Amino acid sequence: MSLITHPGPARARALAVAVPGAVALALGLWGLDRGTMWRDEAATVMAASRSLPQLWHLLGTIDAVHGLYYLLMHVLLPAHPGEVPLRLPSVCGAAAAASLVAATATRLARPRTGLWAGLLYAVAPFTQYYAQEGRSYALVAAGAAAATLLCVRAVREPTGRNWAGYAVAVALTAWLHEFAVLVLPAHAVTLAVSRVPGRVWRGWAAAAAAAAVSLLPLVLVTHAQSAQVGWIRRPDRADAEALLRTAAGGHGLLFAATLTLVAVAVSRPPARTARGGCGLVATALPLALLPPLTLLTLSQWHPLYAPRYAFFAFAGVPLLVAAGAEALVARLPRPAPAATLPALAGLGLIAAAFLAQLPLQEQQRSAHARRDDLGSVARMLTARLRPGDPLLYVPKTGRKYAAAYPASVAGTRDVSLLASGARSGTLYGRDVDAAALRARMACLPRLWVYFDAEAARPGWHPRTRTDAAKLDVLREDFRPVRQDGRRSGAVRLYERVGGAAPECSAAAGAPGRPRK
Repeated sequence: MSLITHPGPARARALAVAVPGAVALALGLWGLDRGTMWRDEAATVMAASRSLPQLWHLLGTIDAVHGLYYLLMHVLLPAHPGEVPLRLPSVCGAAAAASLVAATATRLARPRTGLWAGLLYAVAPFTQYYAQEGRSYALVAAGAAAATLLCVRAVREPTGRNWAGYAVAVALTAWLHEFAVLVLPAHAVTLAVSRVPGRVWRGWAAAAAAAAVSLLPLVLVTHAQSAQVGWIRRPDRADAEALLRTAAGGHGLLFAATLTLVAVAVSRPPARTARGGCGLVATALPLALLPPLTLLTLSQWHPLYAPRYAFFAFAGVPLLVAAGAEALVARLPRPAPAATLPALAGLGLIAAAFLAQLPLQEQQRSAHARRDDLGSVARMLTARLRPGDPLLYVPKTGRKYAAAYPASVAGTRDVSLLASGARSGTLYGRDVDAAALRARMACLPRLWVYFDAEAARPGWHPRTRTDAAKLDVLREDFRPVRQDGRRSGAVRLYERVGGAAPECSAAAGAPGRPRK
């Protein structure tokens, strides 16, 4: 059964759904190769490039929350992906989400409302930001939008088949990222506001329970790995305001217009949304509010909030804006071309909103749009290092550059590596202990040291004994002779004080020869 079954010309419905997807796809492809990755994308490359047994080993120690996404990328990506294939699944996810948002509004209101909502979602900077990132969040947003549309359909046609499809959509989306399970309470509020009959409640409860039960293995594993989000701090009022501005257009006239149209939608929902089942506002408002507010509230006790974790809920905002615009148009005097002029006027305003945010769209496609610029570091390493050069990473997280851009360190010897990430079931591998590291470094007349962004800053303190030993030996036995730096790190050449290195003992073995 088609997901789009609202009265009206079939061609109008089809265009309302297809055009936003095409626009989102085109914008997502614009500037997709910005010449660099950032650390989370490097983690995707590291995980997806491993064999299935190695990936299973990794997920048992870290990043189980991204396990399904890594498995998907393992299937889709070549052995050494560039930036374009890494990000293409996210571009497709954003395009699918835009079409699904349009389909939801088309079903609950009319084709022009769907067209407006889908295009607003497609051109929004937050959509394009995650469309151009090799992580799961655009796919999670598409899954949440699909689950919302399937919920709307099941409310009107509460068959076992429809509720089963809804349960599968919720489960798969939450397996991509478990916080997406927050669509369930959002949908529950929609049902409550819509005053659906008991039959619908029973169907939804069974579907929600099935989806939740399927997540129990993931929840148990990720709870044991909760230390990996120890970097998250407790969000405050500024974080909440920043999230609101991100979702609603930033600042100035666009922000004010967005909030005004949302207020109109809430106070005067479009008349056509009341025709059975869920209303458009009743569907969009809980989706927009409940997941981010839940994360922000829970994070006051146990910090878990990051803006990207709430991205899937942002689809509620363009739905509300479109509903507000539809409510205003419905109350205007109807000129002769009543169906055409409002639709064209809405498209003009959406185009104006896009042009107003064009500088932000361009900035998001630059090398400075993310926390790291691994590409510039890789180019720096390529220019400085030669095959056979010993290389020390301080700390070991610097190995993400080698994973994202392996050619930049091809042939070098990793001085401190004991076991690779693939062998050890970790992202960055395991270092030798401090004593073995000293023995290895004793055999080197010179070496290159790569300092990750944090370690390159003054006042950085090592967190492990091995990292402390790295700094101690460099300070005691070596002197820096050359340095080059970038925003995300620095590489420094060291020479041993007093000339050539002493004889290596047989016990020390060949430095930098890790077990594969």
